[in-house]
Formats: sequence, C-alpha cells, structure tokens
Amino acid sequence: MISILRSPFLKPVLIALWSAFLFLPFKGPGAAAVLFVVLVVAIPSFKIMVRYLAPLLKNINTAEERVRLYLPSDSRFLFLFLLPVVAVPFFAEGYVIDVMIISGIYIILALGLNVVVGFTGLLNLGFVAYYAIGAYSFALLNTKLGMGFWSAMPFSVLITVLGGFLFAIPAVRLRGDYLALVTLGFGEIVRITLNNWDSFTKGPNGIPGIAPPTLFHITLSSLSSFYYLVLFFVVIATVVMRRVQVSKIGRAWIAIREDEIATAAMGINNTMYKLYSVAFGAFWAGLAGCLFAAKMQFISPESFTFMESVLILCMVIVGGLGSIAGVIAGALILVFLPEVLREVQLYRMLALGAGLVVLMIFRPQGLLGGKRVSTGS
Repeated sequence: MISILRSPFLKPVLIALWSAFLFLPFKGPGAAAVLFVVLVVAIPSFKIMVRYLAPLLKNINTAEERVRLYLPSDSRFLFLFLLPVVAVPFFAEGYVIDVMIISGIYIILALGLNVVVGFTGLLNLGFVAYYAIGAYSFALLNTKLGMGFWSAMPFSVLITVLGGFLFAIPAVRLRGDYLALVTLGFGEIVRITLNNWDSFTKGPNGIPGIAPPTLFHITLSSLSSFYYLVLFFVVIATVVMRRVQVSKIGRAWIAIREDEIATAAMGINNTMYKLYSVAFGAFWAGLAGCLFAAKMQFISPESFTFMESVLILCMVIVGGLGSIAGVIAGALILVFLPEVLREVQLYRMLALGAGLVVLMIFRPQGLLGGKRVSTGS
C-alpha cells in the first residue's frame, strides 16, 4: 500500500482528480472529465519536458547571475513590474480598482506579518490587533481632533508600534504553541475592547465620517487617486523590506528563526531582536490600518476578527515564509481568487480551502519560498 502511495504516477492522478472535482460545479461532469484526462496526460509530459530542458534552464540561471553582478539590487527591477500596475486605472473598471486597493492594503499587512513569522519565526495569530489599533487611532484622531491624514498617520503608527512593543515584552519569551495562544488572546482582547468601549470607540456601531486624505489641497476621494496612494506605500514597503532583509538586523532575525541557541551563543540578544521584529511588523500593520480607515471612511470591530489574522497568515504561507515576492503574490491570489469565484458564493470557500490543502501537500515551502529565502536573496 505504501509503495502505491509513493508511486510517481499517483501524484498526477490525484492532482487531476482534485482539479476535476473543483471544476465540476462550473461546467458539469463532461467538462470535468475532459479536464481530468488532459491533466493526467499534461502533468507527466510537463515533467519530462522540464527534465530535457534542464541544461537550457541552467544556462538561463547562469546568465541571470551575470546580470545581477551589474544590477545587484532586486529593487532596480521594480520599475518593470510597476509599469503595468501604474496603468491599471486607465483601462480597468471601478470594481477592479477597488479590489486592487484592498490587495495593496493586504500586501502591506502581509509584509509586516512576514517580518514576524517569515523572518523571525514567531507564530502570531493576533496580528489583526495591530491593524485595528492603527485604524482606530487614526479614526479617533481624525474625527475627534480634526487631524488630517498626513498629520494623524504618524501618531497612529507610533501608537501601534508602542502597543506592539509593550505587548511583545512578556510575549516574546514564549515559544511555539504558547506564543501562538498568547497572540490569539491579544487579538481577541483588542477586538472585544473596541466592541464594548462604547463611550470611546462607539462600540459595534463603529466610527463613521472619517475624512479622506488630501494632497496639495486635492482630496483623494476617487478610486484612481487612492489607488496611487496605496501603490506608493506598497512600493515603499517593498523596498524597505528588501533592504532590511539583507541588513544586520534582518540576518539576525533569520538566524533566530533557524536556531535560537546558536544565535545566543554568537552573542545576539534574542529577546531584543524579537522585540524589534514585533515592533517593525506592527509599524506596517498600523500604516495599513490608517489606509483602510481612510479608504472605507468607516470602521467597526467586525472588520478586525480572528479570521482576518488567519487570512493574512495564509497569504504569508501561500507565498512562502520569508519571501517578499512570494508574500506579494500570496496576497494578490487570496484577494482576487474569492472575487473570481464570487458567482459560486457557497462553493468558493471550499475551492479556496482545497487549493490551500493541495499547495501545502505538494509545495509546503510556498509558491516562491525556498532555500534562497534564508540568504536574503
């Protein structure tokens, strides 16, 4: 039985069968059967083709390494990916632009969580708490004190970082499941506090009337203008993350993830670097919270549930722990895929969950995760 399960012919059959099962409600049994046959033939054929093309792929990788000698920073290639992204508002509908804005906010969130989980190896199930603190602090500064976006955002981010740092002082001394439970409890405490503190946060009614950001006396209330605002912060977050990853602090985080005992023996203060990691991740969560509150112009505790933390963590895992490009890809996939499957409302979560299960079985390191993650490449 075990030899059958390890058979190289069984994996393509299982992938084809699972894909056909997911395809069944969309086009019926006939189309699902055709897809099954096509995948059963195509997957082994693709493997054979890759095997024969391996020498050519090796030459391509060698050429890529030679190019990197002259352009050592991946951020210099960023403009190549920005060109189509910048052009989105010129040809896309308002619905697509709105989804892209939400994707950008989730990218910033996932990059922040990637610092904690991917770089440092600290499992955080309550990351949405920092997201909520950033959003609510911005909303209260805006509605109660009349502060604008650019003046309220630094204070909101600072409050979020301070909250993350204070919570991390007792929490980072824990490991594994205990740390996960503590972070889960922290996320729920923040949500319940926001829900029950009626006199300050208006409880479940939320905070309406949040003013949109302005730039040079121009209100960024349209989808296109806000899209470029979010894109600006996504680019800043990506470049900063790349620089931090290859810095002294980033390498210390990765060393802690790999072996805490060895890093302590090398003279690295594990506790202090973990505090840096949590505070740095909270910084980006607070920034994302400000953007979310300014975009929606209304927030309530229902936007910051435990499932939001799970979704952000799934983005990091799907893309690849520690991989910046992978986290961006994971965020885009997990935001756009439910929208694509919106026509089958009851079925889309099943399809999404099944896809995650298949990914974790056949590529547990994530879409773009791998050996190069630990080197900062």
